[in-house]
Amino acid sequence: MKFILISVSLIVLLTIGTGIFMIYNDMSASRKKLKKILRANLFVFLPLLIISIITLVPQAINATSAQASDPSGLGFIAAALSTGLATVGAGYAVGIVGSSALGAVSEDPSILGKTLIFVGLAEGIAIYGLIVSILILGRI
Repeated sequence: MKFILISVSLIVLLTIGTGIFMIYNDMSASRKKLKKILRANLFVFLPLLIISIITLVPQAINATSAQASDPSGLGFIAAALSTGLATVGAGYAVGIVGSSALGAVSEDPSILGKTLIFVGLAEGIAIYGLIVSILILGRI
């Protein structure tokens, strides 16, 4: 288990170090090389992450079941997932809607109010996730 965590940490640090090295040496012309490095890191990092999750989750479940039979741990996981996934979805939605709204406003400035409404609706996704997690935490 320690090997997996150390190797995942090393891959993350190597990716960050490679990015800093390429920025420092102004290697913006070699984008193909950067894409190769990031692709290799991604194909090594994701399987290691999945392996670590597969090995850590049963240990965590057995540790909690050995201590007490309190199911509140799953409630905390559900609250974290609802907030996290809603925030990721809201970030994606705001990115798409915001860029489209900026393009539309640059062509016709009179529709600024309408585009702000759409961006606000996209931000509401995160608020819904937060409300769901508060409701889940309230029932624990």
